[in-house]
Amino acid sequence: MSIPQIDTAKVSIVQDFKEITKMRLALSVVFSSLAGYLLGVETISWQTLSLLAIGGYFMVGASNAFNQIIERDLDALMDRTKNRPIPSGRMSVSTAFIIASVFTILGITVLYSINPKTAMFGAISIFFYVSLYTPLKTKTPLSVFVGAIPGAIPFMLGWVAATNEFGIEPGTLFMIQFFWQFPHFWAIGWFLYDDYKKGGFFMLPTGKRDKGTAVQVLVYTLWTVVTSLIPAFGVTGSLYITPVSALLILLLGVFLLKYAIKLYKIRDAKTAKQLMLASVSYITLLQIIYVADKFLRTWI
Repeated sequence: MSIPQIDTAKVSIVQDFKEITKMRLALSVVFSSLAGYLLGVETISWQTLSLLAIGGYFMVGASNAFNQIIERDLDALMDRTKNRPIPSGRMSVSTAFIIASVFTILGITVLYSINPKTAMFGAISIFFYVSLYTPLKTKTPLSVFVGAIPGAIPFMLGWVAATNEFGIEPGTLFMIQFFWQFPHFWAIGWFLYDDYKKGGFFMLPTGKRDKGTAVQVLVYTLWTVVTSLIPAFGVTGSLYITPVSALLILLLGVFLLKYAIKLYKIRDAKTAKQLMLASVSYITLLQIIYVADKFLRTWI
């Protein structure tokens, strides 16, 4: 009996597609938008949920593909990016551009079929990420601030998709994920500092792995936790969490602050990576708690 042969060419194409769209990152962004949708919706429409997931992936995939086209020469200089499809020569710039352009058109079209506001915010996200954040990364540490805007849109986008409205509720979701971006990306910038330096990227607020950067990481971590608790006080419209959920969020915040304080004290790459992983756990569990809180209240 012959053993089926794996078509390595097809495997390579699939892998390159996953890399040019940054599939893991795209799926995490889609997760945030779905969480926002579930928070805002009264009756779940599985069709809308599916369109949001598909359209969201298209938009994030397009942003990532455009980003890799623009940064292809710099990616070739860094260890973590030199094997990406374009700098490695496995994918041409024209192919990547076609993927990015088609994904942009499809993404806006799919999101527009939900409602125009959702498509508008999706388009704003691509514009900020590609036209502002990407070129600023080699010029100023303020690029992280600019990049935090499209990075914070998905959580908010889900609510807009559910309600076709923008108000205090999606604004609060935006602010939670906005502040979260800073400790998350500064932690990445810290433990990948040497590699980023090869590409000429300025990711840390002071430009160095120093006490000043550690202080800002700590401050923005604190702001992230505080903002996450605001819905417990009944001041954010229909977006509300119970005291029990607020306590869980607070415990998550203490967990996150623990690593921010540790980075302030130790200031090494290992601790920065621990903070980055803790930040991913924080935002994921926060979104799960928010959604669980809403539906448990509804059922009970």
